[in-house]
Amino acid sequence: MPKSESEKERIISFPQMGSLYIPVCAALEAMGAKITLPPPNNKKTLSIGARYSPESICLPYKLNLGNYIQALEQGANTIIMFQAPGTCRLGNYAKIAELKLKELGYDFEMIVFDLYKGKFKEIIKKFNRATGNKSVAKALKGIKIGLAKFNALDKIERELLYLRPREIISGEAQKTYIKGRMLIQQAKTVEEASQAVNQTMLEYKKIIIDKSKDVLKIFLTGEFFVLLDTFVNMDIEKELGILGVEVDRQIMLSEWASQTLIPKWLRKKETHKERCVKTAKKYLTRIVGGECVESVGDAVYAAEKKVDGVIHVAPFNCIPEIISQCILPQVSKKEHIPVISLLMDEHTGKAGLITRLEAFVDLMRRNKQQQTANLALSGSV
Repeated sequence: MPKSESEKERIISFPQMGSLYIPVCAALEAMGAKITLPPPNNKKTLSIGARYSPESICLPYKLNLGNYIQALEQGANTIIMFQAPGTCRLGNYAKIAELKLKELGYDFEMIVFDLYKGKFKEIIKKFNRATGNKSVAKALKGIKIGLAKFNALDKIERELLYLRPREIISGEAQKTYIKGRMLIQQAKTVEEASQAVNQTMLEYKKIIIDKSKDVLKIFLTGEFFVLLDTFVNMDIEKELGILGVEVDRQIMLSEWASQTLIPKWLRKKETHKERCVKTAKKYLTRIVGGECVESVGDAVYAAEKKVDGVIHVAPFNCIPEIISQCILPQVSKKEHIPVISLLMDEHTGKAGLITRLEAFVDLMRRNKQQQTANLALSGSV
């Protein structure tokens, strides 16, 4: 006798976004889930997603849809997706994608983590539904190991961003980071994840760096999907490191997760978004969706911290980021800081991106030299 829908073994999948799969898989596996992952985002994923997407919809949706189709072809029958509050179209992506996938003939269940309904309880409830887990304790254990891996990944990634522009032998830090990421992925407990970080940090210390090198520092800000996925942003952090620039990315995986998973009353410090709402106030008085307020607030904060420049990245046709793109030239002019906006879609070429980065780095260097000359002149008068 064939099994009913409720008796079928769930095979779970979810969209790819940078290293997100590592902590999310850890959380799901701790709850007893069976997972199949689509390949990391690539040209084929984008081609599949773009084929079945509205032309005007933004790049993250196209990649998400491509992820879903690849996962379903691999045998997934349950897809999980976040539906965040706010005026970004992300809130409708799950519904639009589900309708399109049903239209294409796929048989599956989509479980949407609807954060309009409250965060922590909703997440526990939907994790339990997706995995078939009935134990709250087991769900909490899964979330705990997931959050530990989010934090672990960010620790080794921040060190990578510091070392890249300073290392004597190019690529050493990247190799160490990849090994560390694998150790974190293999960790089964919070303690093992912490040990993986410590081991990676010890390996980082063996890398010879030029501490006297004049390294420019930039804030990298914008829409979170583009910021966190190296395929989408064309490995912009690595390219900037090669150009001798230290990247301070303003949205990290752990920050994104903590704002989503941890209730406000449990947080010990001001979140990135809370800081940005304050710093952006003279240019933007309300949250308009997506990461618009973060993009503007980060640029103002970068000027306050005397950072050399700001690179703003976003998917083409992202409405909140179009708003921030219109505001950022004013921020650049009034706050006296170089700012550039880079929009990504399926037609963006890497050669053109690198050319723009090289030109912007030259502009930042000249700007820094001029500021140094002005300070020297004012000191001699």
